[in-house]
Amino acid sequence: MKLFKKILFTGLIFFGLSVLFVLYANYTIDYEAEDNVTSDIGNLPNEKVGLLLGTSRILANGKPNPYFVNRIKAAAELYHAGRIQNIIASGDNSRKNYNEPEDMKKALIRLGVPADKIYEDFAGFRTLDSVVRAKEIFGQKSFIVISQRFHNERAIYLAHQNGITAYGYNAKDVDKEAGFKTNAREKLARVKVFWDFFFGVEPKFGGEKILIE
Repeated sequence: MKLFKKILFTGLIFFGLSVLFVLYANYTIDYEAEDNVTSDIGNLPNEKVGLLLGTSRILANGKPNPYFVNRIKAAAELYHAGRIQNIIASGDNSRKNYNEPEDMKKALIRLGVPADKIYEDFAGFRTLDSVVRAKEIFGQKSFIVISQRFHNERAIYLAHQNGITAYGYNAKDVDKEAGFKTNAREKLARVKVFWDFFFGVEPKFGGEKILIE
């Protein structure tokens, strides 16, 4: 019985500390990014580059992914408003017949963004990779991140921690019910940000530099 109580007590302490860490990670990232994210183009500076963060074009049920659709619209809006001159389409291309950067490029072209203004980053497997590679591979120390607000906040925090000036243009979010799983995963993704910092995790792939002048 005593052993059971010790195990239970230890488990409760671990659970409590875990909850506190999740709260800390989310609060810190929210606070850091608060003044750098907006849904109003007029509140953004003019930048050479917009970093468009990837996601799947199609959902598991075969329907269009609203996160993808809304990010593409936001990126095209920024370009046509003259806030950005180029777009880095950064996403996952690790599986056969799955190519986020190519899907984003095609969708952007359909909305009138010239092909020669779109740079594909095929090694944007995680937000950390996308942000750091925009600096190290594409030569950008300042840019506008394009995704939903929750994602922009994390990307901006990562950018600031890597010596990058970043702003976030918030694409339209999805309704709470449809986005419940995504938002739940985001809470844990923010914890992983601090885990990665602690262990010095770097982007998975480097590559030849493609400087955007």
